[in-house]
Amino acid sequence: MFDNAQTKYASDQMVISANVDEYTSRETALIAARAADDRKADNVLVLCVSEVSYLADYFVIVTGFSQVQLRAISQAISDQVEIELERLPLRVEGQREGNWVLMDYGDVIIHILSPEGRDFYKLESFWGHAERVKAASPV
Repeated sequence: MFDNAQTKYASDQMVISANVDEYTSRETALIAARAADDRKADNVLVLCVSEVSYLADYFVIVTGFSQVQLRAISQAISDQVEIELERLPLRVEGQREGNWVLMDYGDVIIHILSPEGRDFYKLESFWGHAERVKAASPV
């Protein structure tokens, strides 16, 4: 289900994903991880998947404990990436459903999951062979 409520998307985007370099991809992932941490996300994980997948360069996987927190994490990430890099997500899905919000920046895909969703989908196990990225500041 496409969820475009209260979110700006890439049609208005200041930086188009096709013009994004590896540095910007990494910065987007790290900014998203820090923003999620600021909203008390749990088990924040950044994976460099560029060597194992054509889907994206980075995945950010985080846990939130309620629908309200999932939406707050998503909004904080969107706001912080826009402020620091002038980028908007290409698409945001799942804000209404409440157990998995997916934010797609093209080169970075952010998964914000409930504990039950994270346990069920086991994304870090599925992508376990990808490189784990340490954040520049504590996350």
